[in-house]
Amino acid sequence: MKRTFLAAAIATVLWTAEAAQGATGVADTTALKPSAVYGKEAKVMAYILDNNHYRKLSLNDSLSSAILDGYVKSLDNNKTYFTASDLAAFEKYRTKIDDLTKAENVDPAYEIYKVFRKRFNTRMTYIKTKLIPQAFDYTVQESYETDRDKEPWCKTDAELDEVWRKIIKSQALSLKLAGKSQEEIEKTLTERYNRFAKSIQQFNSEDVFSMYMNTITEAYDPHTSYLSPKAAEVFQQQMSLSLEGIGARLQTENDYTRVAEVITGGPADKSKLINVNDKIIGVAQGSDGELVDVIGWRIDDVVKLIKGPKGTTVKLQILPTETGVTGPSKVITLVRDKIKLEDQQAKKSVINYNMNGRNLKLGIITLPSFYMDFEAYQKGDPNYTSTTRDVKRLLKELQVDKVDGVVLDLRNNGGGSLTEAIDLTGLFIKDGPVVQVKNSANKIDVGQDDDPTIAYSGPLVVMTNRFSASASEIFAGAIQDYKRGVIVGESTYGKGTVQTIVDLNRFINDPNNKVGELKITFQKFYRVTGSSTQHKGVTPDVSFPTALDAEQFGESSSPSAMPWDEIRGTLYQKTTVLNDRIIANLNKAYQERLKTEPTLQRYVEETVEQRKNFKETTISLNEAVRKKEMEEAEKKKAANDKLDTKIVGKEGKATNVLELDDEYLREGLFVLGDLINTKVG
Repeated sequence: MKRTFLAAAIATVLWTAEAAQGATGVADTTALKPSAVYGKEAKVMAYILDNNHYRKLSLNDSLSSAILDGYVKSLDNNKTYFTASDLAAFEKYRTKIDDLTKAENVDPAYEIYKVFRKRFNTRMTYIKTKLIPQAFDYTVQESYETDRDKEPWCKTDAELDEVWRKIIKSQALSLKLAGKSQEEIEKTLTERYNRFAKSIQQFNSEDVFSMYMNTITEAYDPHTSYLSPKAAEVFQQQMSLSLEGIGARLQTENDYTRVAEVITGGPADKSKLINVNDKIIGVAQGSDGELVDVIGWRIDDVVKLIKGPKGTTVKLQILPTETGVTGPSKVITLVRDKIKLEDQQAKKSVINYNMNGRNLKLGIITLPSFYMDFEAYQKGDPNYTSTTRDVKRLLKELQVDKVDGVVLDLRNNGGGSLTEAIDLTGLFIKDGPVVQVKNSANKIDVGQDDDPTIAYSGPLVVMTNRFSASASEIFAGAIQDYKRGVIVGESTYGKGTVQTIVDLNRFINDPNNKVGELKITFQKFYRVTGSSTQHKGVTPDVSFPTALDAEQFGESSSPSAMPWDEIRGTLYQKTTVLNDRIIANLNKAYQERLKTEPTLQRYVEETVEQRKNFKETTISLNEAVRKKEMEEAEKKKAANDKLDTKIVGKEGKATNVLELDDEYLREGLFVLGDLINTKVG
């Protein structure tokens, strides 16, 4: 296999396409129309997708149907604007989008959006004139379902009126419980929906086209996307880690802005104040600024408020993941900064562990991503930065420290360079195949470790969680297949595909109009056994409790995710380091700790509680009930805080395993201790 640099990273900039498609001026609110070049772009993309996408799907009637549903959902993901009669009117496009796209016709995007804009304006008028001034009765026993995917489309305007009555009542109740007077509640809600209406009014023709084309591309798979000229620029900024902000990837979830990823080395990560799945409901500029309510906002508008120059302060009001949507909010303050390459680099620490009277020294290497300074490498710089070189140096240092074993922490590692995943595996095995890569033409290349030297041959534990993806899964899968180390934690994300960027300027010669780029899936990863990492991910040898369901988080949560499959395995030589008996004994020891260790038991209880919170989407509209729910959530959070058991680990200065406030890491070190004890015994 040619050792080319392939970006195997999970898409850590899902929001950037939306963010860069944000408004640049007030658009014509009566009728947005497509630019002539949009039809050309659509036709070219359809051709490229049909001929070059890994799945070899054709843009046909079946995909057209999925695209229609996807576009309607992208406009009205909470079923609060369109009615069933609107959906019936859109049926004329059900099997036509494929034909129209190939004929350079993107009119469905604008016709459907026109209806949405009309319905939106009607709703805003009703909210501001009828609902916000209303004095709600909070003693009534009723509730609101925030996840309206479960609900049918409303048949009449009267049904929509009732849905919105509950939405506004829920928001008003939250403000009331936060100590706001009726006058303040009305003022806050009026400002919220005025801003919301303004953001939609600024939606322009390019925004409509981008949303429509992304619906088409995502019908092929969730990692294929259209990048408008602005989105492409932001994507490049993100890939070079030059954006300034808080270092978090955001997504829309119902009416909320959800933290989808906390980027290692960024202000959010360093603060330890915000975690994955927290919901941002307010943003303020400066430590003394007034909070701007962002419930119901478009993601790009929220991002614009949060982003800012290095050194400036942003204040966020969040609903913490541990207490959920029914719990109380909290306000945190972050100082914006750039995400530096050195913050993404591997780091080491040493922890002492007295195991049954024997003093063990355990090394920890934390690896946030599979990075490589490709530009320096191309220039021939002998000191170019790379994951493998850094980890090799850290392993040498740990061996000088005479550690008894090593934990390689890949939690939240979203991937990166395929070459680095292969080379890093080579530090732990003699030589041999690491990964198989199959392209859209069914050609299979084998990524091989050709270096027979081993940098570290001692006991090894690799820690993963649901957000370990792509290159992380290649490495973890290879270590597991070679029986070289024990995989511990949660099943990984399940992203087993590679994307490449196609510049549409290569196909469209239009000097008067800028065109975008197409990010397309063209390869798929397979383990040396022939099993794909796609969809299923890597299953740990020792599985820890998890709050994250595959149906909600990870590759398998997307309806268009490519399926798991397998190809013929390649010849490789397993090590003699591990066997099934050793793995069984490690699991037995872990199960014994589950029965006797109070902090581990509490950790399990906390993950069960978080899983429950993730699934809880119904909010009471009764003041007494809501207040009681918030108080109970606060009590549970306080009890958990006393035990310092967080799903997302903290970066502490502990030198002893019992001092760690990261229960996940602590348990990983216990498994490593058991492995060392097994090898010695």
